Amino acid sequence: MLPDLLFWLSLVLKMAVTAGFVIGAAMVAERAGPAIGALVATLPIAAGPAYFFVALDHDSAFISASAIGSIAAHAATAVFSLVYIVMAQRFGMVLSVGSAVAAWFVVALLLRKVQWSFWSVAAVNLAVFGVCIALTHRYRHVKMPLIVRKWYDIPVRAFMVACLVAAVVGLSGRVGPIVTGLLAVYPIVMTSLMLIFHLRVGGPATAALIANTMWGLVGFSACLFTVHLATVPFGTWAGLMLSLLVSVVWNLGLYGLRLRAIRRRAA
Repeated sequence: MLPDLLFWLSLVLKMAVTAGFVIGAAMVAERAGPAIGALVATLPIAAGPAYFFVALDHDSAFISASAIGSIAAHAATAVFSLVYIVMAQRFGMVLSVGSAVAAWFVVALLLRKVQWSFWSVAAVNLAVFGVCIALTHRYRHVKMPLIVRKWYDIPVRAFMVACLVAAVVGLSGRVGPIVTGLLAVYPIVMTSLMLIFHLRVGGPATAALIANTMWGLVGFSACLFTVHLATVPFGTWAGLMLSLLVSVVWNLGLYGLRLRAIRRRAA
């Protein structure tokens, strides 16, 4: 088989597998309801498969180094969320989402120019999230209208994530680990949620959904910290599995705290 044909067949397969993963995750979120939809959205739905497929072509040192770029870019996701949440209170979908996307790329590219160590990038990441969580807390408590799924919701999300995987896999061999890590954590799932829900339930309700993801995104930071720290000493696959476990356990803990708070209010 010609090398070019093999590459394209492999890429199509990777996109299809990732699309299936996103469809499954979206169905779980919709059946579980909006209460935990925000937590499901912050699992490594897009970045996880992207890292998996990059790991097929690169060693553990490359994956560990990529995580530094991902941690830096992930701080931009906090700013991305903050900009959308504030803009969505008064403006329409195009301006709100467009401003958020522009903010993400500006912040991510600025952070990319810094020569980060693990401890410096971790400190900046947590500091940015701390500020953004404080600023968005008051927007969390908006009642979410009943959501009726449209036929195009899941295909749109799956298509967007598949395109991200295509970009990461196609560029990773040419742009190096830092840029690969940056591309792997673009908030494609969050963007798709904004695009799908803003017109259907309104800006404030969609902003509330995004605001409720902020603590889950901190768990995703912990997931990326684990990728960097664990892939070299334990091996690529063990490190990636451990990072997934960290993300799942963090979000289960947040869900447990949510249930406890609901029970206290009911009592």
